[in-house]
Amino acid sequence: MPGDEPQLLALAQHLNSVNLPVDPGRIAEIVELAHGSFTGRIEKHTEREYVFVLVDRGEDGAGPDRIVGTSMIIAQLGRRGAPYIYFDVMDEEKYSATIDKHFHHKVLRIGYSYNGPTEIGGLVIHPGYRKASERLGTMISYVRFLFLKAHRELFRPEVVAELLPPLESDGTSHLWEALGRKFTGLDYAEADVLSKRNKEFIKGLFPEGAVYATLLPQEAQDVIGKVGAQTRGVEKLLRRVGFRYADRVDPFDGGPHFFAEIDDVTLVRDTKKLVLGPPLEEGESAVRGLVAVELPVAPFFRCVASDVRMPVKTGWVSIGRDAHEHLGVEPGFEVWVLPFG
Repeated sequence: MPGDEPQLLALAQHLNSVNLPVDPGRIAEIVELAHGSFTGRIEKHTEREYVFVLVDRGEDGAGPDRIVGTSMIIAQLGRRGAPYIYFDVMDEEKYSATIDKHFHHKVLRIGYSYNGPTEIGGLVIHPGYRKASERLGTMISYVRFLFLKAHRELFRPEVVAELLPPLESDGTSHLWEALGRKFTGLDYAEADVLSKRNKEFIKGLFPEGAVYATLLPQEAQDVIGKVGAQTRGVEKLLRRVGFRYADRVDPFDGGPHFFAEIDDVTLVRDTKKLVLGPPLEEGESAVRGLVAVELPVAPFFRCVASDVRMPVKTGWVSIGRDAHEHLGVEPGFEVWVLPFG
């Protein structure tokens, strides 16, 4: 929401990614774009970007509210003027009978899409909340899949997640230093920020043919398609719910791209629209899940973790009394539910 910029900027200090940079101007743009997306003010759904925030509401919900995590959905990567750009990673075999030599080469070939997939990203958790017993990382990550199901018509058939590769302590990339800098004259941080606004320089300057990774320094070869330590947990989650490595990487740093058909993602399949029944009574059997409602006024979409009970084939759900209060709902309301164990 407008007014959240300072808190988002403070949270960005813990990652400083393209999707959530330590840049007041960009943070203001992100908030404006997210607000326009949730309200529908941005009419073209392919141009929308949704930002979800994890809020610590203080002791007993009395505030002050503190944003301690974020995640995002970018409705479509790849549009006219802003293509989705990547390196396809291919293996090539060479053999010479004359000298009886056989080689495997890793080959990078640049690709462009102007009608690309939906992207999930921007996952950031404040370090002080990462080991909380409430599984806060799961909540802020899973809420995106619940929203994808609730608004399936707004998104592409495929969804991609771009994971960070191993980077140096100062944030630089071995692959960029060996390849990208040679063709652009920019350092990694400059190119990363510029690419969010304008990708023309990549299409204009990067090589169009195959790039043999064999010719690059070994430290650059070693990061191609590898997942950095900070995102290994994300990789495990993605694989568990139906994503796969697409033999495709970021052209800047070699970070892997993981793909899935949205309708095949288990979390999307498990999300259901149900009618709210009476609140759970103490001692009733239940599982944990996310429960969400659409609102006609700010914040427009609200989701909370709760105990949930969904009797088979009834079409209704019971949730905890505290969730009723937080969501402002009563029996008979329609809610979206994603059980996660």
